[in-house]
Amino acid sequence: MKISKTAYDDAFRTLLNDCSELIIPVVNEVFGEHYTGKEKIIFGVNEHFLNQDMDNVKKIITDSSFVIIGSDGVQKRYHIECQSTADDSMLVRIFEYDAQIALDSGSVVDDSVLTVTFPNSAVIFLRHTGKTPNEMRIRMITPGGSTEYLVPVVKVQKYSLEEIFSKRLLFFIPFYIFSHEKHFPEYESNELKLQKLCEEYSYIQTKLDDLQKTGEVSEFTKSAVCVMTNHVLALIAQKYHRVQEGVENVMRGKILDYEAKTIRNKGREEGIAETMAKVKAETEERAKDMLRDKMTLPLVEKYTHLPMPRIEELARGLGLL
Repeated sequence: MKISKTAYDDAFRTLLNDCSELIIPVVNEVFGEHYTGKEKIIFGVNEHFLNQDMDNVKKIITDSSFVIIGSDGVQKRYHIECQSTADDSMLVRIFEYDAQIALDSGSVVDDSVLTVTFPNSAVIFLRHTGKTPNEMRIRMITPGGSTEYLVPVVKVQKYSLEEIFSKRLLFFIPFYIFSHEKHFPEYESNELKLQKLCEEYSYIQTKLDDLQKTGEVSEFTKSAVCVMTNHVLALIAQKYHRVQEGVENVMRGKILDYEAKTIRNKGREEGIAETMAKVKAETEERAKDMLRDKMTLPLVEKYTHLPMPRIEELARGLGLL
């Protein structure tokens, strides 16, 4: 299997896009919300371009920007970054992303007041040290005064399996392996310790199976979590083959192009094709009505965007050409 150098980001974005319901318990944990999991999630654009000077344009990519619409209709925007290790530029990047996200939804009133709403932002650290802060802040000093906002910090390595399952933080499962990273040399050389690690992942697999049987997660979501676990493992444990093989076998990692996704994507494609056919049929019926009303062919083309040969064919079918 080819090892992706962006495996951690890939896993984060894949789960976010393919299993978006898993991010809601994370939002509850990080921001103290009380969403039920039935809320609607709307994703924003994750690529933005910043003009740094007259000649240079910088592209910035956010890990996740999305809106959750609560049962009361209230909309809140969130922005979460996933980092394998902390670096000094993290806060700068978050502010760049937040400012651009705020501008995207900003509005000008009476040509004199620009209102921008910053998202609720947080950072998920897959690794942390004693120097990693528990929270960060962004302070803005303006001619009209100063203000600041909190950027919560999540340290994935601090979460036990019991917490992950009790709080339904299944989104963290692919990254749970980080809590064992420093022990890889021991696991590689000690069969008993390796067996203990595999037992933990057997526990994870069993718990996921139970959640799937009760309908709390779908077969697709369970498969995605397992596959992304192995995807992360392939990078973090690439020098420890026994560790990698042991966990992969437990997590049923042989289905890297997991069938559930293939089936779902096929259904999506069929659904899109069906919708497109329906839209085309409705557009052609509208074109026929226009032709019956003696509208010129160029105008029919303008308002329906159908190709002229097809419009002419429809006209001939109606005996109008």
